Amino acid sequence: MVETGDYVPRDWTYNMLKEELRRSCQDVRMAPPSYSDLGKQARDIFSKGYNFGLWKLDLKTKTSSGIEFNTAGHSNQESGKVFGSLETKYKVKDYGLTLTEKWNTDNTLFTEVAVQDQLLEGLKLSLEGNFAPQSGNKSGKFKVAYGHENVKADSDVNIDLKGPLINASAVLGYQGWLAGYQSAFDTQQSKLTTNNFALGYATKDFVLHTAVNDGQEFSGSIFQRTSDKLDVGVQLSWASGTSNTKFAIGAKYQLDDDASVRAKVNNASQVGLGYQQKLRDGITLTLSTLVDGKNFNAGGHKIGVGLELEA
Repeated sequence: MVETGDYVPRDWTYNMLKEELRRSCQDVRMAPPSYSDLGKQARDIFSKGYNFGLWKLDLKTKTSSGIEFNTAGHSNQESGKVFGSLETKYKVKDYGLTLTEKWNTDNTLFTEVAVQDQLLEGLKLSLEGNFAPQSGNKSGKFKVAYGHENVKADSDVNIDLKGPLINASAVLGYQGWLAGYQSAFDTQQSKLTTNNFALGYATKDFVLHTAVNDGQEFSGSIFQRTSDKLDVGVQLSWASGTSNTKFAIGAKYQLDDDASVRAKVNNASQVGLGYQQKLRDGITLTLSTLVDGKNFNAGGHKIGVGLELEA
């Protein structure tokens, strides 16, 4: 800290200003989102905070050496089936290396090794593999992701000697406008199996997203942050050749720093309600219910309870 009246070297002041300007430019020049993350703000309004038909428990912890442990489990209230998973993640920041290992109760092992910002700024290379000891099934995938000021590109190739499936996507961004394309090419059949387009516009408090999948499925969503406490989302989708149109509206309201409520309803008269409360630091309780408005008296409504622990 430099006291008032102390002499400040000109070189020191210049370097401080240059570093602050560099950080500001990095904040402004963020890469566009991946194709799969387009419209994510609206999707989160309809997905996060709801655990219909489940008893759910999540535990996150981190050791002093930097190893992250994520344990998750849920029990289906109707079938009684229990599913759980354990994930460990270790980062070597000096080399941009991240090692992730995961196991679940289906006895499937997952491993991923990722290297970021080493060969090129914004470039991430990943190699992942799945192995099921009981069946002997195994698979692998090589992934490449690159993010720049106005472009985000992703590609992955599964390791299959018979002929890999190549997935690729790119998103271009300019002054808030976003345009994306996603495709998949099956080398065994030598044909394009996925052909998706997306167009949108995003600001800090407003996100518009539209998409066309294979020229047959059309969808759109709007996210609006109307205030510091209220987020609103709208989703609309339909398919060509059918009259089946889906529509939903949802909202999240922050009661205070520790509590929030959620609500959503769709054109099938399904009403979802959620309440989330931070009981104390590291402990969050989530309650939710799904009500079938068309068959209110028939019952069959669902509830969900979730508990998140973090240490």
